[in-house]
Amino acid sequence: MEFLFLASFLEVMQYMGYILIAILILLSMITVHELGHYLTGKLFSFGIEEFAIGFGPKLFSKKKKDGEVFSVRLFPLGGFCSFKGEDKDSDDKSAFNNKKPWQRIIVLVSGALMNYLFALLIICLMFGIYGQSALVTYKTMPAQTEYEQSYSFNDKDIILKADGKNIYLSTDLIKAINGKKQGDILDFEVIRNGKKQNVKILLRADTDFTNMQDTTKLYSALGIYFEMDYTSGQMQNGGLYTTGVRFGFFETIFRSVDYSAKLAGSIFAVLGELLTGKLGLSSMGGTITTVAVAADVISVGGFRNVLNIASFIGVNLAVFNLLPIPALDGSRAIFTLIEWVRGKPINRRVEGIIHSVGFVLLLVFAIIVDVQQCF
Repeated sequence: MEFLFLASFLEVMQYMGYILIAILILLSMITVHELGHYLTGKLFSFGIEEFAIGFGPKLFSKKKKDGEVFSVRLFPLGGFCSFKGEDKDSDDKSAFNNKKPWQRIIVLVSGALMNYLFALLIICLMFGIYGQSALVTYKTMPAQTEYEQSYSFNDKDIILKADGKNIYLSTDLIKAINGKKQGDILDFEVIRNGKKQNVKILLRADTDFTNMQDTTKLYSALGIYFEMDYTSGQMQNGGLYTTGVRFGFFETIFRSVDYSAKLAGSIFAVLGELLTGKLGLSSMGGTITTVAVAADVISVGGFRNVLNIASFIGVNLAVFNLLPIPALDGSRAIFTLIEWVRGKPINRRVEGIIHSVGFVLLLVFAIIVDVQQCF
């Protein structure tokens, strides 16, 4: 009994460690975001009041000679870089709203840019250490004819491209061949017997996917053997497995850029499906859900998954903060662009109210989607 209690206690403590790592990843990405604002603000001589890591009551605070305050706050799931005169008019030449519109726009978008560049650096590191994620065939179906045999995968082919598109995950492969018909011949780039080769593959079934996770249809179309365990609904034998493939320096950078673009594209796709109603709010989560999901991913994949989840969060923050939603950098940049075109700003007080209301609504929304994940 004591042994079982100790084992359970150790499991709980181990999972708490994963949660701590997830929180540190999120905090790091938020800090990088705010650092982007801070560095470009310093470049253009913006007056900076405070650079804070976290939010809530101050745990540590230091004031510099120029009046800037650096602080560490109690709750580690946020942060901010506060500029002088950000939401009001000021006589100070260094105030945010007294700076040229193009300078303000650069400062506003630099947080997202810093997130993206940092995520890209992490992806380059991940691909350099572990290799790019790729799919390898395990057990291909016997060909029925000599013609079919000429256009089939071999066992242990590593798939790099399908129909001209780089492939990292099974969902990438599904998107690449979606809508093709039985009998179509598609171009693939694979690593076969240690060498890159261009091969042509005959589709053995239509690939009209409505579910981007339907791997059984994918395997049937590509002639890849599989067995299903109908009790668990999981693949039991055969299929596609993930492996890591290393490339040269420049190709690693190119593929890292491509992978980061795919991450951004997937985030935009999800947002589009939310707006059109294809996805419900149950598929979303706030900060707490993000930390919980990140902890789960880290728990099953070690340091590679730490890097992978960090890159995803970084790209996610970059995309999300550029959306034209009040209180976000994208919305503030649009207000500044309107001022630049008009030659005069929208009433500062009105703009401040819009951003304040937007912030409250975003906070409430994040709480609601987190709460719904519990039910």
